[in-house]
Amino acid sequence: MRLTRLIAIRSAVSVLPVPDIEASLAEPTRRLTDVIGIGVLTRIFRRDLIDEVVESCGKTEARARLLPARVVVYYVLALALFYGEAYEEVMRRLVGGLRGLENWSKEWKIPTSSAISQARSRLGEEPLKELFRRVATPIARPGTRGAWFHGLRVMSIDGVVIDVPDTPENANEFGRSRTAIAESAFPQLRLVGLAECGTHAIVAAAFGPRHVYEREYTVELLGTLESGMLMLADRGFYSYDLWKASVATGADLLWRIKLHIDLPVKESLPDGSYLSSVAPKSMRSDIKRGKWRRIELYEIPVRVIEYTIPNRDMTKPHEVIRLVTTLLDSTEAPAPELAALYNERWEFEIGLDEIEVHQMGRPRVLRSRSPELVRQEVWAFLLTHYAIRSFMREAADDIDEDPDRLSFIRSLRVIRRQVTDQAGFSPSDPENLDQGDN
Repeated sequence: MRLTRLIAIRSAVSVLPVPDIEASLAEPTRRLTDVIGIGVLTRIFRRDLIDEVVESCGKTEARARLLPARVVVYYVLALALFYGEAYEEVMRRLVGGLRGLENWSKEWKIPTSSAISQARSRLGEEPLKELFRRVATPIARPGTRGAWFHGLRVMSIDGVVIDVPDTPENANEFGRSRTAIAESAFPQLRLVGLAECGTHAIVAAAFGPRHVYEREYTVELLGTLESGMLMLADRGFYSYDLWKASVATGADLLWRIKLHIDLPVKESLPDGSYLSSVAPKSMRSDIKRGKWRRIELYEIPVRVIEYTIPNRDMTKPHEVIRLVTTLLDSTEAPAPELAALYNERWEFEIGLDEIEVHQMGRPRVLRSRSPELVRQEVWAFLLTHYAIRSFMREAADDIDEDPDRLSFIRSLRVIRRQVTDQAGFSPSDPENLDQGDN
């Protein structure tokens, strides 16, 4: 069955039967904004949840407005779905599906770009951030292909730099990248996220000024890690303190580590790996200089896997990869399997590419001209990407397929069409949405 067919069927449960829609619009004085939603995505971002989040963030309006807070939340999500289109055009997509009914108050009209911008400013960042915190959780099920390693949910952490509009406020808040001879054309923010490798679903994120290192943002994400997860990370993330803090979450780790870091061989294992330990760099240095230190109080046991891969530049020697892991038993997690698993870290880079290339397209610069709205926009991109990936996981499970085999851009196009066709339709009872999966 084609992906478009699967997503269309899945999305159908998000919409009330036509008689219920007509009943909801029966009052001639009913405001159009009372029924605006974002089509199939309303299934994940339910109206009652949006209203609860808006209220918890203190953004509920004391008086009726052309653009109530809930509608602005949906609208900001739509901006991320239809990136590159003008403010007013995106709003027309949200109300276009309802125009034929013509039984709302005629007083409502498409807001101007200025009114929309003011509404976004009133809403701020916090409701989108809180919505992401509540909604974004791992979505792989026990049978989801490519999401597990010996019963552990495979996660990955990585970062990306995003251009933002060149305004004095954005430049002051986020900064620019600089080299010895030039600086970037646009201010840039750095985003670090934690994703589920098998589904590409980003479940936690932290971002801010570009000059802040990835490790500092990573600390903000550790609360999402838990026992039963296996987190992959590239060599730029390793520090003793971050490794120690990550181990304390109860999750298992498989990180690449730089070759110059001292990892003494304590026991060689049959699969070619060896047991070692990580410790603060200063303590290793003191011991080499003959200073006695109680290093055993600070050592954290690890297992080390080393292997070589061909260098992309064929004129250079093979590249040595060194991995450290908390999985110490070589019989339960053999070195060849861990080496192959580490390649899954690239799945997160693909997920970031889906946002930066396919959702944003060109030019790859956010549209918001103030730091508060930049942050709001980033959360909207993360939310819509999560929703798309959720639908893709459901479609993949329906046909017992690896979610990696489904096309993200094709899924995005289907959902864009569904949003336009079903804008304003309320979701079904959320408790009954997944009965077909039980």
